[in-house]
Amino acid sequence: MNRYIVSLNISEEKGTIKTPREQVEVNKQGIVGDAHSGNWHRQVSMLAQEDIDNFSLLDADNRKFLPGEFAENITTLGIDFKKVSLLDKFKIGEVELEVTQIGKKCHGDGCAIFVEVGKCVMPKSGIFTRVVTNGTLRTNAAIEYFPRPLKIKIITLSDRAFSGEYKDLSGPAIKKNLEEHFANKRWRCNYFYSLIPDDGAKLLSELQKSVDEKIDVVFTTGGTGIGPRDITPEIVEKFADKLIPGIMEQIRLKYSEAIPSSVLSRSVAAVKNETLIFSLPGSVKAVEDYMEEILKVLEHAVLMIHGLGH
Repeated sequence: MNRYIVSLNISEEKGTIKTPREQVEVNKQGIVGDAHSGNWHRQVSMLAQEDIDNFSLLDADNRKFLPGEFAENITTLGIDFKKVSLLDKFKIGEVELEVTQIGKKCHGDGCAIFVEVGKCVMPKSGIFTRVVTNGTLRTNAAIEYFPRPLKIKIITLSDRAFSGEYKDLSGPAIKKNLEEHFANKRWRCNYFYSLIPDDGAKLLSELQKSVDEKIDVVFTTGGTGIGPRDITPEIVEKFADKLIPGIMEQIRLKYSEAIPSSVLSRSVAAVKNETLIFSLPGSVKAVEDYMEEILKVLEHAVLMIHGLGH
């Protein structure tokens, strides 16, 4: 299906209906002259004409709503925003936009449409973007859509699993937890897997490869204890730009009373460029415990890496 701009809309004040323009200029603040432009993540809003039409059909007074009345900057045709994910991108001519928020909290009395009819389509169906590339937008311009999957890599460190002495169970356990967590979410996940021995050079190589390939999140499992072959934390700490000590400290504290030996784990969390790294112990039980806590903050951490979610 063709995707294109139905209407371009701007307003000088927030919370008011936007009026159509045939052409607008876009810079790193948003649409020039629009009240929502600025140094923040909701610079340019988008809403599908299909959702506006459906909203009109549900109105008891048979009111036909027009583009811009929901304060969206770009009214589109041919895009199902219910399938769009955070960090996806749209290219319209030379302009490139990145999805930064899906839906919003209704302004209530601060929203012109809500005041008129008591409800609004934007909170559930609209999306918000920030400008990646400047340019000019024109009505009827074609829209290219580029889904951006969340790339996750799992690295298992185990001499015995690598040699075939036994099957790796902790790596698949991490993946299972992630799949269950993201099953009903808007993210699309691509998974990658590597099994290596407890070898510092090989781990360093895998980490660098992950960063080069722009992997979003790396989970390592194994090598976080105090045994002679446990080298994971040292490698990760030297490799990272930043450490995130709080989450692992919280996990050790949470489980230390029931499992005293958990305080011996040296698991770490870190950041390298735009890649998150979580180094977990090698047992399936520990993986389950650690993932329960990490998944509470994982999406927020990904957004923070990209300058969002603060």
